[in-house]
Amino acid sequence: MSTAVVAAEQANPRAIPRAWLGACLALVAIGVAAFAGGIATDPAAAWRAFHVNYLYFGALAQGGVVVACAFVIIGARWPGPVRRIAEGLGAWAPLTFVLFLVDFIGREYIYTNWINGPPPAKAAYLNTTRLFWMNLAIFGVLALLTMAFLYNSVRPTLAGMSARGGMFARWTSGWRGDAEEIEIGAARCRKLAPIICLVYALGWTFIAFDQVMSLTPTWYSNLFGAYFCWGGFLSAIAATALLMVLHRNSPGLEGEITKARMHDIGKMLFAFSIFWMYLFFSQYLVIWYANLPEETQFFEARLGSQFLVDKSGINMLELARTWDLGLFWERLREPYVKVTLLVWACCWVTPFWVLLGQRPKKTPAILGSVAAVVLFGFWLERNILVWPSLVPKDTFSFLGVVQLGIAAGFFGAFALVFLIYTRIFPSLAVPRRA
Repeated sequence: MSTAVVAAEQANPRAIPRAWLGACLALVAIGVAAFAGGIATDPAAAWRAFHVNYLYFGALAQGGVVVACAFVIIGARWPGPVRRIAEGLGAWAPLTFVLFLVDFIGREYIYTNWINGPPPAKAAYLNTTRLFWMNLAIFGVLALLTMAFLYNSVRPTLAGMSARGGMFARWTSGWRGDAEEIEIGAARCRKLAPIICLVYALGWTFIAFDQVMSLTPTWYSNLFGAYFCWGGFLSAIAATALLMVLHRNSPGLEGEITKARMHDIGKMLFAFSIFWMYLFFSQYLVIWYANLPEETQFFEARLGSQFLVDKSGINMLELARTWDLGLFWERLREPYVKVTLLVWACCWVTPFWVLLGQRPKKTPAILGSVAAVVLFGFWLERNILVWPSLVPKDTFSFLGVVQLGIAAGFFGAFALVFLIYTRIFPSLAVPRRA
């Protein structure tokens, strides 16, 4: 954010609306009850649902920080309060460190395909001791970097808040004056931003390898880490766009969520969804034409046999040439195929075709709806990356009462953290009064 914009910000702490607070707490209670009930009745489903949702919201939150860092690195002047919304998503990122410790308790149900005997060629790498300490270090470093970035980004907006005491007194201790604080905060954010982006790219690549790709221990793809990281970044863009639309009339944001800003975030959502699909296709294409069983197994479990060349030499191109619709629809009924195609429709087809023109990007209802579809699509995608490796024949294994209850709990907790952060520090600041 430019210095001129930061200089005009003033913290505006306010209470969370009771209705929103009640809704979030109710969802958290549902999630806790579903997890507890799942542990008692179906621990495998409970731990796997926990695993999927902690990865989804963890990547989304860290992606929000990376979005804010990207604005800093390129010196973007257009975002204004949009950067604060992205930072608000990052308030969840330090909790990912704690959630990983919880998730690791259920390792027997998550890493079940290799925990008692990984493939000999990967035995040195696939062991729980290495995974625990390496992943813990990654989450720990990202948590510390995120907190440092948020502190230095928000501190200049807290001028005059020390009189409130408590947390505000601690966050404003040693105040050097408004102008100097703005300069120091901006300089530190410029130093932290590229570091966070690099650690995110490298760190979450290993998280993707360890906690997703390893679930099919005989499959590997060097591009998978980049694909997974970009999904977190793109989902953060979608969340930022949706929250922009929902907060456009919030105190301090009246008139700030302009059509020009919606157009800019809409262009990001449009363009980055194309790049996400490009990463997927780049990964898929080399596996398709090599047609090696150890590589095609991951895609066959999710896309079915029609997107690969099977033993009879028939693939999707052959089906298209012969117009054998019966065989085409038969293969669509293979496990997880329809859900995977729905992911494509949500994460790429919808943002590409709906946001192709200028007007949809500037229309709150359209931009917000597309962003919500993309977020839902990435939640489906994270499920599709995990569940077929563990439950290969049950397409809807991720949609049980326990699984949906846990997802609701994570959503409620994530929303609650965002609401608390944006009303205390705050992310949604108001113009400083003359």
